[in-house]
Amino acid sequence: MGRHFGNLAKVRHVITYSLSPFEQRAFPNYFSKGIPNVWRRFRASIFKFAPPMIVMYLTYTWGNGVYEQGKRKNPADFEKEE
Repeated sequence: MGRHFGNLAKVRHVITYSLSPFEQRAFPNYFSKGIPNVWRRFRASIFKFAPPMIVMYLTYTWGNGVYEQGKRKNPADFEKEE
């Protein structure tokens, strides 16, 4: 009835190695190398994505302010009604 999912094709000349999950360390060098590396990469890229985000935020708030101001009625248009 066909091949099983793990044996769909024979691949020659490929060597795979595996290590038992019980022999692996889940978070090796997490505090000594991981967190400083994240901080370094964040500092290096903050000037690439922060200016566009600030411009987008300022444009969004300006657009909402203009929209809300455009919804208001002009009191000068209703002075002579009474």
